[in-house]
Amino acid sequence: MRAALAGFGLGRARKIESAAPRRAEAWLRFAVAFAPTFGEAHQALIAAHQHQDDPLGAVALARRAAERFDTSTDALVTLGHACSLAYRTRDALWAFERALQIEERPDAAMAAGTLYRRLGDPATAGARFARAFAAGAGPDALRENAHALRAAGDPEAAAEAIAMWEKETGGRWVEEGPATRRPVA
Repeated sequence: MRAALAGFGLGRARKIESAAPRRAEAWLRFAVAFAPTFGEAHQALIAAHQHQDDPLGAVALARRAAERFDTSTDALVTLGHACSLAYRTRDALWAFERALQIEERPDAAMAAGTLYRRLGDPATAGARFARAFAAGAGPDALRENAHALRAAGDPEAAAEAIAMWEKETGGRWVEEGPATRRPVA
């Protein structure tokens, strides 16, 4: 019954979101109140606050969802992204690391690696990128791992990551500067 009510609220919100965003938010809040698990309604409500240039409101909603669904890695990763967008790097790292304690998630490991690099800890960033690759993130994780290992002063490990990247992609490694590096998170 709760799931049906949450689905109804989410459906109503989607129908009117462009025409009446405030009413859509009310329907999303209705859906969130009845949702038995963390899901689309929570993510849509948090995204609505982010689109309204209310990053702290999005963080507060994501935090409440992560507290309510404390073993949901989706809720924790959503909290991590919301905190990151609000420039709360330490809180974002906590959320991503907590998600990784529960489940090996490539998206959480990649995001954590990016944040560790931003904080000036390339060794830990490299470890998270390696973890992301092991969890299925693919060659982008190896590329980021190689860059982080090189920044951490470990050229041998960086060379191993480059060799793995070349084997994984079938391509040849081309050095790129920081200005041409693709964003990962």
